[in-house]
Amino acid sequence: MEVYLENEQVKATFSNHGAELQSLFNKDTQIEYLWQADAKFWGRHAPVLFPFVGRLKDDQYCYGGENYEMHQHGFARDSDFEVIEKDSDHLIFELNSSATTKAIYPFDFKLRIGYFLQASALKVSYQVENLSDEKMLFSIGGHPAFNVPLQKDESFDDYLVEFQPVGNYLKIPLVGNYTDISAAQDNRMAGLRLTRTAFKRDALIYQLAHPVLLELTTTAHRHGVRLDLPATEYVGIWSPYPAEAPFVCIEPWWGLADDLSSTGELQQKRGIHELAQQQLFNASYTISIF
Repeated sequence: MEVYLENEQVKATFSNHGAELQSLFNKDTQIEYLWQADAKFWGRHAPVLFPFVGRLKDDQYCYGGENYEMHQHGFARDSDFEVIEKDSDHLIFELNSSATTKAIYPFDFKLRIGYFLQASALKVSYQVENLSDEKMLFSIGGHPAFNVPLQKDESFDDYLVEFQPVGNYLKIPLVGNYTDISAAQDNRMAGLRLTRTAFKRDALIYQLAHPVLLELTTTAHRHGVRLDLPATEYVGIWSPYPAEAPFVCIEPWWGLADDLSSTGELQQKRGIHELAQQQLFNASYTISIF
């Protein structure tokens, strides 16, 4: 089922399957900013990553002495959400735990994904509620993909991702599907020029210790995408390699893939969040198009 939010500047399209943003279209310029899920390269638009970000070692984890199987990025992106609230400028999806989810993730929860449209900006909000009788362990994140290039007379290499403020950001390398925290190093980041080989080892992952503004832009024209990350823990930047896919993902995360040193015990997982009984976790980021 498709759902829309629209104002004078922007039309945004969503699906209840995965509560996924599917289109972010500027009505004045007739530019589609969001990747349109061509399965030749990657068949998704902007999936929600929950209850884990990235891959678990051997697609398994252990909690309370029990072993569970979970594939990369969790099950929310493949689940049908319910629309619980809709107005002219906002939309809220909800997913509740069930017998199906508890077979692979032993917690009772309520997950709400909110979208709020104002002028040319779309705020994305996450709310996790722990309905279990014990603390709940989880991570969550976004995976929006943006068309690069935005204009026909440009190339992928014309674009860069600017970091504001300029400064040192801890870069966490991936080895296969897993992080290697032991090899993480500070990188001074001002602008990341997009090249195919930049993603030879998969996503580029940076730890964010303060509010950050990331801008996907080019000097060729004035159009681009801005992500406002007020309290995001990590960001992943990814485009598939060696395929020459015409998009890049800028992914706000509250969690990480398992590390090479991971024991598989969920309570020891790096980046995992603990949520007390009946408590709420709230996080958000904003996409602006220009």
